[in-house]
Amino acid sequence: MKIVLSTLNAKFIHTSLALRYLKAFCGDDFNIDITEYTIKDPAMNIVSDLFQRQPDVIGFSCYIWNIEETITVISMLKKINPQLIIILGGPEVSYDTDYWMERLPQVDYIVMGEGEETFHHLLKEISGDRAFYSVFGTAYRKEGRVLINPPRPKLKLDDIPSPHRFAEDVPSLANRVVYFETSRGCPFSCQFCLSSIEVGVRYFDIDRTKNDILYLIASGAKLIKFVDRTFNIKRDYAMDIFEFLINNHQGCVFQFEITADIMRPEVLEYLAENAPPGVFRFEIGVQSTNDLTNGLVKRRQNFAKLSRTVTMVKESGKIDQHLDLIAGLPEENYNSFRKTFNDVFELGPEELQLGFLKMLRGTGMRADAEKYGYMYMDNAPYEILGNDILPFSDLVRIKRVEDVLEKYWNSHRLDHTVNYLIREQFPSAFDFFQQFGDYWETQGWQKIGHQLEDLFTRLRAFLIHRGTQRMDVIEGLMKLDYFLNHKYKPRKIWWEFTLNKAAQNDYLRRLVHNPEAVSTAYAELGIGEKDIHKHVMIEVLPFRLDTYLETGELIADAEQLLIIYFPPDTSTRAMHFTLSLTSAQAM
Repeated sequence: MKIVLSTLNAKFIHTSLALRYLKAFCGDDFNIDITEYTIKDPAMNIVSDLFQRQPDVIGFSCYIWNIEETITVISMLKKINPQLIIILGGPEVSYDTDYWMERLPQVDYIVMGEGEETFHHLLKEISGDRAFYSVFGTAYRKEGRVLINPPRPKLKLDDIPSPHRFAEDVPSLANRVVYFETSRGCPFSCQFCLSSIEVGVRYFDIDRTKNDILYLIASGAKLIKFVDRTFNIKRDYAMDIFEFLINNHQGCVFQFEITADIMRPEVLEYLAENAPPGVFRFEIGVQSTNDLTNGLVKRRQNFAKLSRTVTMVKESGKIDQHLDLIAGLPEENYNSFRKTFNDVFELGPEELQLGFLKMLRGTGMRADAEKYGYMYMDNAPYEILGNDILPFSDLVRIKRVEDVLEKYWNSHRLDHTVNYLIREQFPSAFDFFQQFGDYWETQGWQKIGHQLEDLFTRLRAFLIHRGTQRMDVIEGLMKLDYFLNHKYKPRKIWWEFTLNKAAQNDYLRRLVHNPEAVSTAYAELGIGEKDIHKHVMIEVLPFRLDTYLETGELIADAEQLLIIYFPPDTSTRAMHFTLSLTSAQAM
């Protein structure tokens, strides 16, 4: 019996940990191949590839992001080969399983919940006595009826073989995200999250965990994302793993989901002192700073302690932080969400993810939807369309915030400019992103793509349209940001240079002969006359950029020469230097 395990990932760089667990647990008992696609792949391409593998059984791992695309694929497969056995598993079909069995007559079996042991047992029955009533955790069909067996008791995690030791995965490790778990379960009961359904937290043996991590690093993994719902729930365990990774990372990057308000100060101090810069990333779910809202969804959160953690991590300069918000939670209207957004943005996260509440099957939120007047999509991803206090019109406006936030904050294309605008020109961060998002839509830009320079010209158009003050300063910061977005000397700019070509060449010659006038660091670069035209650009700014970047003080009417050096080695970022225009003219 030939078996294929498959899923449609959100992106090519993603990998499915679930499929590898299933294959590992089945061991040598069954002939199993893993093949992964993306939700962007044409269904015909997926079906053609699976058909050529000539499987007897295909199992699909199903989630909210891929269920509808998966349904298209399985419908085509079953038409081509009615004898093909199709099994579904994963969180999307583990709840309301009777609904899925009725909706999808092409599906023969559904594995509910934790699937390793259940899938293995089901395969044995398919190939043997076919006593499906004995396969706990499975839905199946018998004489035209759908039968759903009782759930299966939880496994001892150490009974599951490692999913990280398949030789066929090694060649792609460096170019894919490796998902890794050290535990299963969550200690919290947030009603919008499926993790709230499983009570308690179980851990894999720590020595096994460490050995698997060492194997992955030695095999070329560059990014390992821990999927534990609350990685730091046990202080000593988290400290042990953090210390182990610090001593053995070899340049690999590790991402964790942490609960920030329970992070102990001694852990933060240890990381601040010992963590190598850029090796750790923290994902922190804030969701809302509204106490009433958090209480209604059974989310315990101390925002003061959370803020302390985020601030300490940020001040260490060692760890990037990704903070999550959810718009549309109970009793969070537009103005309340504006406050939540601004509360969290003030913490200065490297990324701020703005998501929208989804009524996941099996969650308490879905069960209570009528209580709060929720409307939501009938099909996955079940995103809300409004509720009693947050109408669809407000959700649409917040989606504009999300769009501009991604382009102008999370992408880090205009950090100097956006920070200045939020601090000096707008009432709050939310107001900047909202006003810009509204303008973006009036221009129809959401319907067309953009190049890098479009981000700058569109921001400039918006700022001029609203009559923003100090455009000379803003454009100076935009020029700096534009230069710093390039690895090579850009051939295209979106403004007219302050200096003509002859004046530029004159200043470049002066820089060759008097580099010390700029700084010792600039002089040490040793840029000769031949290379300066290839690797240096200059522009005049109408204010003291160096003072502004150091102190935040804006000294206008003090022109400076902005000097940007693009190193031949593109792995090194562009560097900027400044020199007062008076000093430059005197060289």
